[in-house]
Amino acid sequence: MTKELTYLALGDSYTIGEQVPATESFPMQVADRLKAAGLPLAAPVVIAKTGWTTGELQEAIDKAAITDTYDMVTLLIGVNNQYRGYNIADYSRDFGALLEQAIGFAGQHTGRVLVLSIPDWGVTPYASGRDRSVIAQEIDAYNRVNQALTQKAGVNYIDITPGTREAAGDESLLAGDGLHPSGKEYARWAEKVAGYYERLLQK
Repeated sequence: MTKELTYLALGDSYTIGEQVPATESFPMQVADRLKAAGLPLAAPVVIAKTGWTTGELQEAIDKAAITDTYDMVTLLIGVNNQYRGYNIADYSRDFGALLEQAIGFAGQHTGRVLVLSIPDWGVTPYASGRDRSVIAQEIDAYNRVNQALTQKAGVNYIDITPGTREAAGDESLLAGDGLHPSGKEYARWAEKVAGYYERLLQK
């Protein structure tokens, strides 16, 4: 019997797919794409919750006491640090620790880990009345931090932020709350993530 591949997804609302059916979250769409490509895959293990910051994700990981290793690990975290106005230096410290753990969960295989950039929620209707340019600048600053740490660790990075900014002119990329991505937007992330893992795991 062929061993099933395993996938751990770490994050916040963008990982659980707030406001869309669970099947439309990006981890589930990644799983569906890989299965369609003929890769045997167990159901994704998701540690994520709407509103979580890096600190709250860390607490949840600690509580989960993970001992398994995974063939795939994705990490997307930070929007709530930015939203709450937290110090970016603290984010850098926290994200670095989470990334190190993610690599550990992948059995120290950096190639099995993927980091996704933070989407720009400032283009959404939810941000109406706020300074969208400031939000964009802060999101970019956070992403510079997580990208630099990711690259330093030898981990692959997918920049989804430019695509999320297209929601400014295309509300089909947003869920009904006018803030979170729609299944259509998650499909675009899933295509990139699944494409990467398909190439990696079929070698």
